[in-house]
Amino acid sequence: MSKAAKHLRLLLALPMLCLGAGCTPGPPQNFAAPTVPVVFATTAVAAAPSRLPSLSPTVRKVLDNAVSLTRTTHIYDPAYVSIAYPNGDVPRERGVCTDVIVRAFRAAHVDLQKTVHEDMSAHFAAYPTLWGLHRPDPNIDHRRVANLMAYFKRQGQAVAISAKPGDYRPGDVVAWELPGGLRHIGLVSDHRVIGTNRCEMIHNIGAGTRLEDVLFAWKITGHYRCFR
Repeated sequence: MSKAAKHLRLLLALPMLCLGAGCTPGPPQNFAAPTVPVVFATTAVAAAPSRLPSLSPTVRKVLDNAVSLTRTTHIYDPAYVSIAYPNGDVPRERGVCTDVIVRAFRAAHVDLQKTVHEDMSAHFAAYPTLWGLHRPDPNIDHRRVANLMAYFKRQGQAVAISAKPGDYRPGDVVAWELPGGLRHIGLVSDHRVIGTNRCEMIHNIGAGTRLEDVLFAWKITGHYRCFR
């Protein structure tokens, strides 16, 4: 069984992992957070040795920050948490798939908590209404896959979904639909899978942040290029 299949099997076995409509925390008014958060402890996966050169300084910072999460974020924890604003975060040793993106982008001085909240405050009707909310919530909105997808699209950052590995550049964001309709999101790394032109993904699907060959493991539903 592949690593991706093992992670997915573990994920689907524990439905509390994906509260709401995606691998992100659920709102307290719709779902009760578990008394003891569901967590997974793991060790980081070793990266493939082949790395792509000639990245822009911004993309390099984003990816270096994302890869650093494989050494620090070892717990998957979907509990709803009240956090500071702006630049708020849950403890770095824990998080969900969206936290990989949020934390990585902050190396480029992009605070998705703030930018998503501001855009949702001004254009709330343009965002998904999957959680029964009537106003933005800066504790959680940026930590939901569907909201990040809507935000990136509104910023003109959506690019074509392709079956060609080379169309996915380091620093791109990829969103997937998992079996059962669950959403997931990750970041294209600059670590090329040996013997291919496919890059590994940096993501957290239930075993902490990992660097793995899962670009085409699930149905791709979104592809975004936020940095050039």
